[in-house]
Amino acid sequence: MQHNHYFLVHKPFGVLSQFTKEMPEHQTLADLYNFPPEVYPVGRLDKDSEGLLILTNDKSLTDRLLNPKYQHLRTYWVQVEGQIEDKACQKLASGVIIQVNKKAYQTLPAQVKLLMNVKFSDRIPPIRFRENIPTSWLEIKLIEGKNRQVRKMCAKVGFPVLRLVRVAVVGLELGDLPIGGVRKLTKQEVYDKLG
Repeated sequence: MQHNHYFLVHKPFGVLSQFTKEMPEHQTLADLYNFPPEVYPVGRLDKDSEGLLILTNDKSLTDRLLNPKYQHLRTYWVQVEGQIEDKACQKLASGVIIQVNKKAYQTLPAQVKLLMNVKFSDRIPPIRFRENIPTSWLEIKLIEGKNRQVRKMCAKVGFPVLRLVRVAVVGLELGDLPIGGVRKLTKQEVYDKLG
């Protein structure tokens, strides 16, 4: 009987959501922690995205988190270039048309709100900072996860993404886990949070 493992990872910027290096200079999840060989990430975060990643060998959990029929909530904190206004937030919330696999795709309604005074550890390397251009932080909650979806959505409404951090998947939260940090979870903890 195989023992199930559950890990919550705060993936840093520049790290691939996999264990194999595609180029010698790449950093992967194997650089963060000595994971058991049978665990894999559930879903992915782009190399230039950060935040919560779940690693497990529990196939039913993987199905539950990846199968679109379960429509589980993913929460992102997004730093965009410019002072975003309500109109752009409303467009994001009601759904915009983006390109997915070279086809037009209408995103599902999302929950979007402006965040004030976000205290988040600086990214390494830091985002490019230009004094004359303000930035805004948004919280975006989605029940879908198309490739680079949040970046495409924000670009569509005229606010390019500078930084993207996934802070929660359903009830599993990043909390105060530092960048690059790994926390072991119990099966009970994971399933309790999924409701």
